[in-house]
Amino acid sequence: MTYDVESLKAGVPSLETEPADQYEERGTEKLEKDSDLATTAKPSDEESNDDDEWKRDPDNPRNWTSLKKWTAVVIVAGYCFITPLSSSMMAPGLEQIRETYNIANPTIVALTLSIYLISFAFGPLILSPLSEMYGRTWILHISNLFTTAFNLGCAFAPDTGTLLALRFIAGFWGSAPVAIGGGSIADVFDEDNRASAMALFSLGPLFGPAIGPAAGGFIAQDLGMKWVFIIIAIVSGVASLIGIPFLKETYAPVIRLQKAKRSANPEAETARVIASLGGPTGTKAQIIWINLSRPIALLFGNFVCFILSSYMALNYGIYFLMFATFPKLFREAYGFRPGVGGLAYLGIGFGFIVATFVGAKFLDGMYRLQVRKNGGMGTPEMRMPVMFIASLIVPVGLLWYGWSAHVKLHWMMPIAGTFIYGFGLMAAYLPIQLYLVDAFTYAASATGAASVFRSLLGFVFPLFGQQLTDALGLGPANTLLAGVAILIGVPFPIWIYFKGAAMRERSNLSR
Repeated sequence: MTYDVESLKAGVPSLETEPADQYEERGTEKLEKDSDLATTAKPSDEESNDDDEWKRDPDNPRNWTSLKKWTAVVIVAGYCFITPLSSSMMAPGLEQIRETYNIANPTIVALTLSIYLISFAFGPLILSPLSEMYGRTWILHISNLFTTAFNLGCAFAPDTGTLLALRFIAGFWGSAPVAIGGGSIADVFDEDNRASAMALFSLGPLFGPAIGPAAGGFIAQDLGMKWVFIIIAIVSGVASLIGIPFLKETYAPVIRLQKAKRSANPEAETARVIASLGGPTGTKAQIIWINLSRPIALLFGNFVCFILSSYMALNYGIYFLMFATFPKLFREAYGFRPGVGGLAYLGIGFGFIVATFVGAKFLDGMYRLQVRKNGGMGTPEMRMPVMFIASLIVPVGLLWYGWSAHVKLHWMMPIAGTFIYGFGLMAAYLPIQLYLVDAFTYAASATGAASVFRSLLGFVFPLFGQQLTDALGLGPANTLLAGVAILIGVPFPIWIYFKGAAMRERSNLSR
């Protein structure tokens, strides 16, 4: 960890690691030079005792009561459900958007939906490291308040440009819970017990975009598109009213530094805590640069993080591509009106819910079994066996959906295919999230790095989705996507299971 000493004396923590090995063979000499300017504080026996005391400290989030832990999880999961909900709730009303703003270009119409995701991609690059400098909780609260305000603004946007701008800004602030929430889960639960909490948290980024169109279809049909945005803002505001008083800080270094500031001798106690945390010190400019560059360092400087993020991004892109093709498919092939058409999205949502409950139990059970076989020692690679299965379920769901829709079987058949795909997607998402928070020192930066890729493909895929399916047909198009999913999703989890530990050892950002 890196500290700005002057900021810490003022009570403002700024935490970081040295970025050295993660830039191997990537021409990032400048970052390595910046890192070398810091001096490393080596913990003494007394400081090791401080760490032991912290492990028993009731203020340590891992020692909280079950009620307090799960209160934090539910609030973070709630934030994480609402912001992705905003990304897709307007999908069934895109035709109203086109008519309201007289948009002739279909790509611009699609952009009003997907522009949320482009800023959703870049938000974690700033918000994730900020949460590791100043703590998780207030980043989450402030971001949700801004998301509420800008979604409300969308309801009254006078023209297309204003709507696009407000959607873009709302997406930036809305990215915070998805990027930071995994770090909050890692703060509160240890490796043996975090799968269930991670499953509840992970339901938001996937189930939110699925349930959004189901609700949005009826709202747009009966009340109009303006009320879609107003209702999103109301739900976000209620979440803040609950979250602000009840969600406490979870990031251990920040809690320890806050306690030191409140002690009888704050300056000496702060210095002792810094030494106990065992990181280098540097100037404020160095610290800001290293913190903000960390998600990119993880994404492009660590092959394991890169390949897992790539697979998750591919699935997320396909997920949003489905959203772009659903309205036309169910309107033209099955005669669904906007309200009923929104219900078609629930197939994939139910897949997420089933996988959440089944996957969490199975993940924890598999992990503990492997830990026992390994003499009580757990590794992040022990998360991968579940992904072996999930990576085979995903293409089955794509093929089922694509070809049943292609030959226009009963409407339940393509929806059943999306259920299978949703189950496989969530079953893959969980072990990836758990691997990232288990494997890397800075969990929020690791999950934020993955969120960058995921949201970028979620933005890009809908822009060409309709053209792809129009050119090839739903069957061949989904066969192509299933083939890519097999190419990336099947061999690499096996490779990570056997070689991931060796790859992680090359990075100072690994645990």
